[in-house]
Amino acid sequence: MSKVLQVFNKDERLKIDQIPIECPYCHNYQLPSMYGAYLYAYGEYFISCSCTNTKCKTAFMIFYNSHEAEFRRIKQTTLKAKSFNNIILELSPTFCEIYNQSYSAEQLGLDQISGVGYRKALEFLIKDYLISLNPENEETIKKKSLGNCIDQDIKYENIKNVAKRATWIGNDETHYIRKWEDKDVSHLKSLIELSAHWIESEIQTKRILEEMPEGK
Repeated sequence: MSKVLQVFNKDERLKIDQIPIECPYCHNYQLPSMYGAYLYAYGEYFISCSCTNTKCKTAFMIFYNSHEAEFRRIKQTTLKAKSFNNIILELSPTFCEIYNQSYSAEQLGLDQISGVGYRKALEFLIKDYLISLNPENEETIKKKSLGNCIDQDIKYENIKNVAKRATWIGNDETHYIRKWEDKDVSHLKSLIELSAHWIESEIQTKRILEEMPEGK
């Protein structure tokens, strides 16, 4: 579906291909109402829009490339947060905080720093998990490298395998040369979330077995 808009600060019209986008306020996907285009800078226009969700209807702007009429970005005004299970929130509140700060940076287009933040979040998740299992070794765990913590201290193979790979990609986000050229922040996030999932499952399983021992 295409739409032709008057460019108010230039004597021309802009034809664009409409695609569903996410409202930056209510986060529903939709074809927003579009009222007109403005030349923003060379090669780029911004378009005045409003959300078509009847419970929102908030105004915002989206940006298009003028030559190909290609969707570029949306001006973000409210940011989403990742929700974590109470087990993870209790285990490592700092992990949840760092992860969501990194997620905010990613939504604002700060892709060069969000990956570094996700790597830091992973380290807090893994070390807080290990400290919960071995509180007497807290200082040793804090001083260890993340790679050694994963290789030497994590016993549960699912956690070890996904956390190790998350570390590989996370390290790429902090180094000049990337080893994993075909992996990016989206893969890092998936592996961190999978690590949190397996940690949550392991903790939950341990609690159930302790509450319901065999032979009782």
